[in-house]
Order: sequence, then C-alpha cells, then structure tokens
Amino acid sequence: MVSRSYSNLLELASGEPSSLGRLRRLIPRVVTASGIVPDIDSSSSSSDTDDTDDGSSSSAPNGRTIIVANQLPIRVHRRHGGGRGWSFSWDEDSLLLQLKDTIGDRAGGMEFIYVGCLGHEIPPSEQDEVSQVLLEKFNCVPTFLPPDLLSRFYHGFCKQHLWPLFHYMLPLSAELGGRFNRSLWQAYVSANKVFADKILEVISPDDDFVWVHDYHLMILPTFLRKRFNRVKLGFFLHSPFPSSEIYKTLPVREEILRALLNSDLIGFHTFDYARHFLSCCSRMLGLTYESKRGYIGLEYYGRTVSIKILSVGIHMGQLKSVLSLPGTEMKVLELMKQFSSQGRTMLLGVDDMDIFKGISLKLLAFEQLLLQHPGCQGKVVLVQIANPARGKGKDVVEVQAESHAMVKRINETFGRPGYEPVIMIDKPLQFYERVAYYVVAECCLVTAVRDGMNLIPYEYIVSRQGNERLDQALGLSPSMPRKSMLVVSEFIGCSPSLSGAIRVNPWNIDAVADAMDSALEMPEAEKQLRHEKHYRYVSTHDVGYWANSFLQDLERTCRDHIRRRCWGIGFGLGFRVVALDPNFRKLSMEHIVSAYRRTSTRAILLDYDGTLMPQASIDKSPSQQSIEMLNSLCCDKNNVVFLVSARSRSTLSDWFSPCENLGMAAEHGYFLRLNRDAEWKTCIPVADCSWKPIAEPVMSLYTETTDGSTIEDKETSMVWCYEDADPDFGSCQAKELLDHLESVLANEPVSVKTGQNNVEVKPQGVSKGLVAEQLLSTMRERGLLPDFVLCIGDDRSDEDMFEVITGAVDGHSLPPSAEVFACTVGRKPSKAKYYLDDTAEIVRLMQGLASVSEQSLETFVSAQ
Repeated sequence: MVSRSYSNLLELASGEPSSLGRLRRLIPRVVTASGIVPDIDSSSSSSDTDDTDDGSSSSAPNGRTIIVANQLPIRVHRRHGGGRGWSFSWDEDSLLLQLKDTIGDRAGGMEFIYVGCLGHEIPPSEQDEVSQVLLEKFNCVPTFLPPDLLSRFYHGFCKQHLWPLFHYMLPLSAELGGRFNRSLWQAYVSANKVFADKILEVISPDDDFVWVHDYHLMILPTFLRKRFNRVKLGFFLHSPFPSSEIYKTLPVREEILRALLNSDLIGFHTFDYARHFLSCCSRMLGLTYESKRGYIGLEYYGRTVSIKILSVGIHMGQLKSVLSLPGTEMKVLELMKQFSSQGRTMLLGVDDMDIFKGISLKLLAFEQLLLQHPGCQGKVVLVQIANPARGKGKDVVEVQAESHAMVKRINETFGRPGYEPVIMIDKPLQFYERVAYYVVAECCLVTAVRDGMNLIPYEYIVSRQGNERLDQALGLSPSMPRKSMLVVSEFIGCSPSLSGAIRVNPWNIDAVADAMDSALEMPEAEKQLRHEKHYRYVSTHDVGYWANSFLQDLERTCRDHIRRRCWGIGFGLGFRVVALDPNFRKLSMEHIVSAYRRTSTRAILLDYDGTLMPQASIDKSPSQQSIEMLNSLCCDKNNVVFLVSARSRSTLSDWFSPCENLGMAAEHGYFLRLNRDAEWKTCIPVADCSWKPIAEPVMSLYTETTDGSTIEDKETSMVWCYEDADPDFGSCQAKELLDHLESVLANEPVSVKTGQNNVEVKPQGVSKGLVAEQLLSTMRERGLLPDFVLCIGDDRSDEDMFEVITGAVDGHSLPPSAEVFACTVGRKPSKAKYYLDDTAEIVRLMQGLASVSEQSLETFVSAQ
C-alpha cells in the first residue's frame, strides 16, 4: 500500500498520471521487497516494521545495477520516409555507456539496466512499442515526460534554477537567473516521481543496486526510499555543489538535502564539493560527520550516509580506438598542413557555448597576449571549438553574440592576409575531428569560471600521447618523449588532479595571458615531465576505475541493511527512514508502566540537560511542572531517584531545593548527596585543581578567537562551550583546543573530553558510570536490591551509566529478574537498548510513572 504522504506528494506533482504498470506487462520479473512501509504516515512510531527478514537479500557487487539519469545513452532517429517507426543506436559519447563498457569485466559481468529520457519526443501511441524494443535490445527503460512537463522540469527548474545556482549564480534580479518559480519546482517533483515509477517497474529491491546521476534527479532518492526502506541506493553529482552561503538561498534547500540523504552513498568530484555539502547539512540540518578508516560518514536517523570523493575519468579504450581511425590520421595531416607547415602554433579551446565556460575571458586573454607579445602575432593561432549550448535562453544568445564580436574584433586588429589569430568553430564536429585538434594543439586552454568536472584536459592528454600511426604522420620517433601543456581554471573539477597544469584565475586576464606565454615558452624537457605525470594519472583513473570504486563503496555501505530494523517517518519530501539495530527499540509506555507497577524497589537515574530540559532552551532552570513530577517520584517509598548532571552543586542545590528526597550528583558525579539535607560527598579523593591556571589561559585564547564561545569554571572542572558559535568554526576550534589541552595537561591528573558542543577538563576517574555503581552499591548495602532500574540520558557522558546498569545483572549487582531500562534521547548509536525521540517524550514518560506512584499512595492512604 502506498502511504498517504506519498499520495500527497503525487498531488503536489501536478497530478501527472502514473505510468506504473505499463512495463510491468513487458517484464517477467517478480518484485520482492523486504522493508516496504505499509502505511508510513498513519503511525510514525510503528517500530515493529521490518523486524524480521527472510535472509534472501544479496549485496554481491556482481548483481544488477540500475543506472538512472535524465538522458538514456541512446541515439534516436525517425526512420526514413517519415512513417511510423524509429531506429535506435548506442550513444558512444555517453558517460553512462562508457561506464558499462569499462566496468563489465572488473565487476564480474555485472548487468546494467538504464532508466532515463530519450532525446526525442515519442508520440503516446508508439511509446509501448518503443519501450519493448529498448528493453529487449538495449536493456533500457525509457521515461516519457509530456512535452509541457519536460520543458518546465528540464529547461525550467533544472536550467533556470538549479544549474545557475550550483554554478554560483544568484538570482539577484528577474533577468539574472530568474526568481524562484513554485510551479517549476512542482514540475521537478512530478518528473522525479515519473522516474521513480519507471524504476519501480523493473527493480528487484533485495538484489539490485540503484545508481542515480546528477542534479536533475536529486529528490528521486526520497521516492525510492519511501517505497523500499532497504533499497541500495547511490547518487553521484556531476555538477559543482555550491558553498552554504549560496545554497541556502534556495527556497527548497532542506527538501533537497533531506532527499539526497535518503541515499546510502553520495558521490562528488572534489573535496570542495563534498565539503560544501557537509557544511550545508551541518548548518541547515544540524548534522555532524566524521571520518572512520578513511571513509566520511553522516549519521542520519540511525543510517550512515557515506560520502564518496572521486573524479570521473575518460574511456581510455574508446579514445585510443578513435586515435587509430584513418579519418583521425587524415584530419591530423590536414591540420598539420594548415598550421605547422605555415610555422604556426595552435592553442586550443573546447567548450560548450554557455555563460560559465569563460569563452569571452579566454578571448580577452588571447587578445592581451598578442598585445603584450607582438612576436606571437602571425605565429600563434587560437582555435576555439564551441559546442552547442545544452540550455536555452537569453544568456546563451548573449554569450554567442559577445564571443563572435570578440573574434571579429581580434581578427580585424591582428589579422593579415593568410592569418586569422582566432578560428571559431561553432558547428558540430565528429569526435575524431576533435581528437585530431587535440593531437596538433601545443596547449589546451580551459578557462571556465565554474564547472563540475570537465574532461577536455584528460582527452587532450591521452590524444597527445598518440600512437605509432600518428607518430609517423607527425614525423616523430616512437622513442621520443611526448609533451603537452595545459592552462586550466582553478574553478573546474579536474584542476586538483592536474598538478602539472598552469592553474589560473580566469577573471584575471593578465594572468591568463601570462600563462599562455609560459606554456609557449616552457622548455621542452619540462613539458615532457608534466605530460608524463598527467598521463600516468589519467590512464590509471579512467571511467572504469571511477565506476568500480563507487559501486564497491555502495556495496560496502549497504552491507548491513539486512540486519537493521527500518521504518519510515515524516510527510512528503520530509520523509526519512529510521534504521536501528534489532535490539535497539523505542521504549513503550505500556511496557515500562507495567514493570513499574509490579516492582517494589526502584532506582531511577536521570540526566538533566538534553533529557528533562531541551538543549535549545534559553532558561535552563526546571519548571514547576518538573519539580512536582520529581517530588511525586521521590515521595514513593519504593523509589530512589537520582539526578546526575554536569552542572555545579550550587546550581543544582538552588534549582531543586523544593525536592527534599531527590538524590543528586553534580559535575558528572564528583559530588554526591542522597537527599536535600545530606552533606555533599565526593566519589574520589579530593581533586587537585592546580591544573586550572594552566588550562584557563588556553581556553581564554580560544574564547577570544571564537565568537559565541564561553568558559564555565566549576569547582573541579572547566568547560569550553561553543553552542552559540558558528558550527563549522566551533567544531574546528574544539578539535584544536582538545589537542592543545591534552598537550599542556599531559602530566596532570585530569582527562580532556569532547561533548555536545563543548570541551571539558575534569578529574581522572570521574564519570556518571561511577555514580551508577555507587548508587547500586549503597542500595545493596542497605538491603535494597533494586528489581527495577531506569536510566535516561542524551550525551556521551551518559553512556557510562548505560554500560554500568546494563551489565549489572551479569555482574550480580542486580537480581536476574530485575527490569532494567537504559534509554537514550533520540535514535542514534548507543549502549542503551531503548530510546525516546525527545525531551517531551521523556517528560511524558516520567509524568506517567509519577501518576502511578500518586495512585499507589492514594490507595495506601485510603486503606489506612
């Protein structure tokens, strides 16, 4: 059954009719799925969903992978004569096809199936037939979007909103990028939903991996995760991911982030793109990440979302085969005659005709080169191959007009009979023709102002390596070292991997002109060394290496799906899946109240901040309701209630003075008292605080340099808090402070620990676990062996208590029949066996127990 939130999202998606079932008739494949949520929205807390599994799931990397992208790797042509019928062929230039070609042998014959759109509108009457042909002959499942939806989805939201924003272009005016259009966003949701329906027609969720590509389908993971909680899902972004300052301007920023986090593995070309994504998750969703054994992971509702950083490569086999074509050799000879035999050196640019490729900046820099170095005039030629723009709009027209005007001006200024300084090629070229230009060019110029990856430099390097036939055509000896030169923008994805290139800021026209001159004048030996270094990297990090690495990481990330309990929560695009260990479950009110009623000696240990009081509260003092609740529990003669906090004893004494029978542990348990009138005692010998004059100046230094941070000086400990600081900077400073304090306090009897938004220095041996041990020991000495123990906390420091009480039965500190409840706040990895979602649920639970105690007291009084 599809959940109501799913249906609501379909209504949001402009009511486009679902195509589910059309291919179902064509594909004799049984869809078996564990982890389907029966009704997500009817009960967000249905934690028993997916408790069991038949064990049939397989995560073998040589299974089937469903590749999902906006465009299928298929060329489409209407058959001659204009009649009914279509012809199809593989698009050899498609990265998705190259991925399949290069990974097949490495992955043990992995099967691939493609889901995506065709580059041609197919009439509805012919769609079933086309689907049948593509599935049977090409293993492709076409996604048919109505023309209006396709236009609003692709040319609208993708190209007018996402693509400019991801390339750092803010919609500051209606003309510049355009204002956010809610109807285009709805079209984006609708189109992603149609893609999801197509996947549902062919997926076997226990066995298949799904790999989604690029920004066109960023909310697709939510649709799939909602339908199959354990789907093995990877996503790779081929465009840049902008900094948080840029991304946060997107009105649907959280919806897209949460949708991406429904993937198991998210891939980026560079660390910068991944860093920006992680920063957005931190600043907008409050998530933290950490690196374990070289893998970066985000904890998201019990699931670990892995981050992959690896740039895509090129298809070495395909490029080498093109280099061996007779047509390539003939074109090379033609270009040699046109340039080299005339004593001219070719500089080459190959770019799409759009505003981010920096063609006009390159032309300005070349013009500057000719002005500053008159000797280049008549000898150096810039060939600019301008591929057709992928988008439409006013900006494309303006770029074309500006580029052609510049070419005309440069040629009129510096040209002469038989010499054109700039040759603009704006007609489509065959791939072999482009490769021939690579072979002849002395330097390749890529000056994009922002680009996701850009494989042009990689193609150029391999082309310059050549082969024997081209060596003969060029008059080179087979043993002669090859050479190549690259001038690349700092703002493209391939720049970090090309350490031998001359990196430039494309906005700095003089610097780009100087880089061109350096590339022309560089000694031959250095050119050869740079080329050798680049070729070694490009040839070993091809598209197969990239795809194989991604799929291996996806398999590794999904390996524990089978043993996790999964269920969905949330509405619409806020949907997410909770995945927890089978032994970690939500604490049931009925279960604990039942145990509470039938037991006679109870120990209750409660943390305060983040447990009874929300972390985000401005006023941290307890409410009158909390005081009354604690007093009700403490008045029950069967209860021993202890508040275990990191706060100072003076603060706790002041706040909880109305609670006569409440036991308290201050400063993580260093100070203890059993009730209000008892004296404070220490858990360990009196602490030596001579370390404080050493730690205080260090903490003060970090406080001065970290806006929003504070120091809390307690009797035996000191805490540096950065709750109100910038999350990224505060976390960075906390790590540095931790190292600094551990260094200067290495010989002192203290421990330095990190907590939630803080770094704390406290005496060695002090922990909340020690409080739990002493309480159980004291009760045992008094003949009060507890048959009910409840311990609730939210922080790392509370894990010590959980460990003590869960091990108390095995250690004979508690009777074998004792009811033990260790409960953490929030769904997260913990030593506790139970959880509750937030402080509101904790308070409701404690009020429920207090009500039971009040009823018992009333019954006892009436019986007297």
